[in-house]
Amino acid sequence: MIPLIFASSLLTLPQIFAQIASLTKSSVMTSIGNVLTQFQNNHLLYGIAYFVLVFLFTYFYAATVFDADSKAEQIQKAGGFIPGVRPGAATADFIGNILSRITFFGAIFLAAIAILPLILQNATGNTVFAIGGTSVLIAVSVVIDLIKKLSAQATMREY
Repeated sequence: MIPLIFASSLLTLPQIFAQIASLTKSSVMTSIGNVLTQFQNNHLLYGIAYFVLVFLFTYFYAATVFDADSKAEQIQKAGGFIPGVRPGAATADFIGNILSRITFFGAIFLAAIAILPLILQNATGNTVFAIGGTSVLIAVSVVIDLIKKLSAQATMREY
């Protein structure tokens, strides 16, 4: 969710600058505002920019939140190990490589979910009924959480 929020926030800046530029009396600022407005209205460029930003912010967020060195240290302190990988720096490198691979596919999926509503709007021509990718992710996570809670309640009733 965080990469989607970062990307959408960054993509609203051109619209804000275009509105500010349109209020000025300078012809240079007005032309800059027109260019920024055209960027916002060009669904292809906007979709590509949104896809790339979500992809990049997913890598940034994963690198910020998950520290491979501390995880390797925690595994070593707990007496655990990864078979075939030496403890310490080799474990941290292994975990970092795995994280990069998982993040790549996760970033592709998240970016695809983010631009799916834009693709559907352009394909159907229906811009009135727009469900955002963020809304879909929230709805899916709520349903999954509800299923887990119902399953836990059913398990408690059995015992």
